[in-house]
Amino acid sequence: MERFRRREVWSMRLGIALILLGTVALGTLRAADSTGASPTLFGWLLVVSGLMEAVHAFHKRSWGGFLLHLMPCVAGVPIGLLIATHPSAGGTAWMLLFASYFTVVGLFRTISAFWFKFPAWIWAAFEGIVSLLLAAVFWTDSPRLGLWVFGFSVGTSMILRGWSSIMFAQGVARLRKLPQSHRRNDKHEKRPVERSGFVPS
Repeated sequence: MERFRRREVWSMRLGIALILLGTVALGTLRAADSTGASPTLFGWLLVVSGLMEAVHAFHKRSWGGFLLHLMPCVAGVPIGLLIATHPSAGGTAWMLLFASYFTVVGLFRTISAFWFKFPAWIWAAFEGIVSLLLAAVFWTDSPRLGLWVFGFSVGTSMILRGWSSIMFAQGVARLRKLPQSHRRNDKHEKRPVERSGFVPS
Protein backbone atom coordinates (compact mmCIF):
# COMPACT_ATOMS: atom_id res chain seq x y z
CA MET A 1 0.00 0.00 0.00
CA GLU A 2 2.90 2.33 0.70
CA ARG A 3 4.29 1.74 -2.79
CA PHE A 4 0.87 2.51 -4.26
CA ARG A 5 0.70 5.74 -2.30
CA ARG A 6 4.18 6.92 -3.34
CA ARG A 7 3.47 6.32 -7.01
CA GLU A 8 0.23 8.22 -6.73
CA VAL A 9 1.88 11.23 -5.06
CA TRP A 10 4.86 11.44 -7.44
CA SER A 11 2.70 11.08 -10.55
CA MET A 12 0.39 13.80 -9.28
CA ARG A 13 3.32 16.14 -8.63
CA LEU A 14 4.78 15.52 -12.07
CA GLY A 15 1.40 16.12 -13.71
CA ILE A 16 0.86 19.43 -11.93
CA ALA A 17 4.39 20.61 -12.78
CA LEU A 18 3.99 19.74 -16.48
CA ILE A 19 0.63 21.50 -16.67
CA LEU A 20 2.19 24.61 -15.13
CA LEU A 21 5.04 24.54 -17.68
CA GLY A 22 2.55 24.08 -20.50
CA THR A 23 0.50 27.00 -19.23
CA VAL A 24 3.64 29.15 -19.17
CA ALA A 25 4.37 28.14 -22.76
CA LEU A 26 0.90 29.12 -23.92
CA GLY A 27 0.85 32.26 -21.78
CA THR A 28 4.11 33.61 -23.20
CA LEU A 29 3.27 32.67 -26.76
CA ARG A 30 2.34 36.17 -27.92
CA ALA A 31 5.35 37.86 -26.29
CA ALA A 32 7.77 35.27 -27.65
CA ASP A 33 6.30 35.55 -31.12
CA SER A 34 6.67 39.33 -31.16
CA THR A 35 10.33 39.18 -30.09
CA GLY A 36 11.25 36.34 -32.45
CA ALA A 37 12.64 34.26 -29.58
CA SER A 38 9.90 31.64 -29.66
CA PRO A 39 11.94 28.53 -30.59
CA THR A 40 14.71 29.41 -28.10
CA LEU A 41 12.28 29.90 -25.24
CA PHE A 42 10.37 26.72 -25.93
CA GLY A 43 13.58 24.78 -26.44
CA TRP A 44 14.49 25.57 -22.82
CA LEU A 45 11.03 24.49 -21.73
CA LEU A 46 11.66 21.13 -23.41
CA VAL A 47 14.91 20.82 -21.47
CA VAL A 48 13.25 21.62 -18.14
CA SER A 49 10.35 19.23 -18.71
CA GLY A 50 12.76 16.51 -19.83
CA LEU A 51 14.83 16.86 -16.67
CA MET A 52 11.67 16.70 -14.56
CA GLU A 53 10.65 13.48 -16.30
CA ALA A 54 14.16 12.06 -15.72
CA VAL A 55 13.99 12.77 -11.99
CA HIS A 56 10.59 11.11 -11.84
CA ALA A 57 11.81 8.11 -13.87
CA PHE A 58 14.90 7.47 -11.75
CA HIS A 59 12.94 7.92 -8.55
CA LYS A 60 10.64 5.12 -9.75
CA ARG A 61 13.25 3.07 -11.64
CA SER A 62 12.07 -0.20 -10.07
CA TRP A 63 8.81 -0.27 -12.00
CA GLY A 64 7.70 -0.48 -15.63
CA GLY A 65 7.03 3.24 -16.02
CA PHE A 66 10.76 3.99 -15.99
CA LEU A 67 11.19 4.06 -19.76
CA LEU A 68 7.82 5.74 -20.27
CA HIS A 69 9.11 8.81 -18.39
CA LEU A 70 12.74 8.50 -19.44
CA MET A 71 12.00 8.81 -23.16
CA PRO A 72 10.80 12.47 -23.00
CA CYS A 73 14.11 13.22 -21.27
CA VAL A 74 16.23 11.33 -23.81
CA ALA A 75 14.49 13.14 -26.66
CA GLY A 76 13.70 16.48 -25.02
CA VAL A 77 16.98 17.44 -23.36
CA PRO A 78 19.36 17.15 -26.37
CA ILE A 79 16.83 18.47 -28.90
CA GLY A 80 15.81 21.29 -26.57
CA LEU A 81 19.45 22.24 -26.00
CA LEU A 82 20.13 22.30 -29.75
CA ILE A 83 17.16 24.60 -30.30
CA ALA A 84 17.92 26.86 -27.34
CA THR A 85 21.66 27.23 -28.01
CA HIS A 86 21.43 27.77 -31.79
CA PRO A 87 19.03 30.69 -32.23
CA SER A 88 20.46 31.49 -35.66
CA ALA A 89 19.84 28.02 -37.09
CA GLY A 90 16.72 29.11 -38.93
CA GLY A 91 13.11 28.07 -39.20
CA THR A 92 13.67 24.86 -41.20
CA ALA A 93 16.18 23.45 -38.71
CA TRP A 94 13.89 24.26 -35.81
CA MET A 95 10.93 22.66 -37.59
CA LEU A 96 12.87 19.43 -38.13
CA LEU A 97 14.06 19.29 -34.52
CA PHE A 98 10.59 19.81 -33.12
CA ALA A 99 9.24 17.26 -35.62
CA SER A 100 11.82 14.71 -34.42
CA TYR A 101 10.97 15.35 -30.77
CA PHE A 102 7.21 14.95 -31.17
CA THR A 103 7.65 11.88 -33.38
CA VAL A 104 9.85 10.04 -30.88
CA VAL A 105 7.76 10.94 -27.82
CA GLY A 106 4.43 10.38 -29.59
CA LEU A 107 5.38 6.95 -30.96
CA PHE A 108 6.86 5.71 -27.71
CA ARG A 109 4.03 6.86 -25.46
CA THR A 110 1.29 5.64 -27.83
CA ILE A 111 2.82 2.17 -28.23
CA SER A 112 3.57 1.90 -24.50
CA ALA A 113 0.03 2.88 -23.55
CA PHE A 114 -1.59 0.30 -25.83
CA TRP A 115 0.97 -2.37 -24.89
CA PHE A 116 0.97 -2.07 -21.09
CA LYS A 117 -2.54 -0.70 -20.54
CA PHE A 118 -1.64 0.74 -17.14
CA PRO A 119 -4.24 2.66 -15.09
CA ALA A 120 -5.87 5.43 -17.19
CA TRP A 121 -3.71 4.40 -20.16
CA ILE A 122 -6.19 5.90 -22.62
CA TRP A 123 -5.03 9.43 -21.67
CA ALA A 124 -1.38 8.57 -22.39
CA ALA A 125 -2.44 7.08 -25.73
CA PHE A 126 -4.44 10.22 -26.56
CA GLU A 127 -1.47 12.43 -25.65
CA GLY A 128 0.83 10.31 -27.82
CA ILE A 129 -1.51 10.52 -30.80
CA VAL A 130 -1.76 14.30 -30.43
CA SER A 131 2.06 14.48 -30.34
CA LEU A 132 2.21 12.51 -33.59
CA LEU A 133 -0.27 14.93 -35.18
CA LEU A 134 1.89 17.86 -34.06
CA ALA A 135 4.94 16.10 -35.51
CA ALA A 136 3.13 15.76 -38.84
CA VAL A 137 2.51 19.50 -38.85
CA PHE A 138 6.22 20.21 -38.29
CA TRP A 139 7.34 17.67 -40.90
CA THR A 140 5.45 19.61 -43.56
CA ASP A 141 7.86 22.55 -42.97
CA SER A 142 5.25 24.84 -44.42
CA PRO A 143 6.32 28.48 -44.75
CA ARG A 144 2.83 29.48 -43.66
CA LEU A 145 3.48 28.20 -40.13
CA GLY A 146 4.30 31.12 -37.85
CA LEU A 147 6.45 31.14 -34.75
CA TRP A 148 3.33 30.71 -32.64
CA VAL A 149 3.15 27.04 -33.67
CA PHE A 150 6.21 26.25 -31.51
CA GLY A 151 4.62 27.57 -28.34
CA PHE A 152 1.24 26.09 -29.09
CA SER A 153 2.70 22.64 -29.72
CA VAL A 154 4.99 22.62 -26.67
CA GLY A 155 2.28 23.97 -24.38
CA THR A 156 -0.37 21.57 -25.61
CA SER A 157 1.94 18.57 -25.37
CA MET A 158 3.02 19.39 -21.81
CA ILE A 159 -0.52 20.01 -20.60
CA LEU A 160 -1.75 16.73 -22.07
CA ARG A 161 1.22 14.80 -20.67
CA GLY A 162 0.65 16.37 -17.27
CA TRP A 163 -3.05 15.51 -17.40
CA SER A 164 -2.29 11.88 -18.33
CA SER A 165 0.08 11.70 -15.35
CA ILE A 166 -2.65 13.02 -13.03
CA MET A 167 -5.15 10.52 -14.46
CA PHE A 168 -2.61 7.75 -13.89
CA ALA A 169 -2.26 8.86 -10.26
CA GLN A 170 -6.02 8.74 -9.83
CA GLY A 171 -6.12 5.28 -11.40
CA VAL A 172 -3.46 4.08 -8.97
CA ALA A 173 -5.47 5.62 -6.13
CA ARG A 174 -8.52 3.64 -7.18
CA LEU A 175 -6.48 0.42 -7.22
CA ARG A 176 -5.08 1.24 -3.81
CA LYS A 177 -8.56 1.64 -2.38
CA LEU A 178 -9.78 -1.73 -3.65
CA PRO A 179 -10.48 -4.25 -0.86
CA GLN A 180 -7.53 -6.53 -0.17
CA SER A 181 -9.63 -9.63 -0.81
CA HIS A 182 -10.64 -8.29 -4.23
CA ARG A 183 -7.00 -7.73 -5.21
CA ARG A 184 -6.08 -11.28 -4.14
CA ASN A 185 -8.95 -13.05 -5.88
CA ASP A 186 -9.15 -11.05 -9.10
CA LYS A 187 -6.02 -12.61 -10.60
CA HIS A 188 -7.18 -12.47 -14.19
CA GLU A 189 -7.37 -8.68 -14.07
CA LYS A 190 -4.25 -8.26 -11.97
CA ARG A 191 -1.73 -10.29 -13.96
CA PRO A 192 -1.60 -8.14 -17.13
CA VAL A 193 -0.91 -5.06 -15.00
CA GLU A 194 1.76 -6.87 -12.98
CA ARG A 195 3.60 -7.88 -16.14
CA SER A 196 3.82 -4.27 -17.18
CA GLY A 197 5.33 -3.37 -13.83
CA PHE A 198 2.85 -0.63 -13.00
CA VAL A 199 1.35 -2.36 -9.98
CA PRO A 200 3.52 -3.51 -7.07
CA SER A 201 3.51 -7.19 -6.23
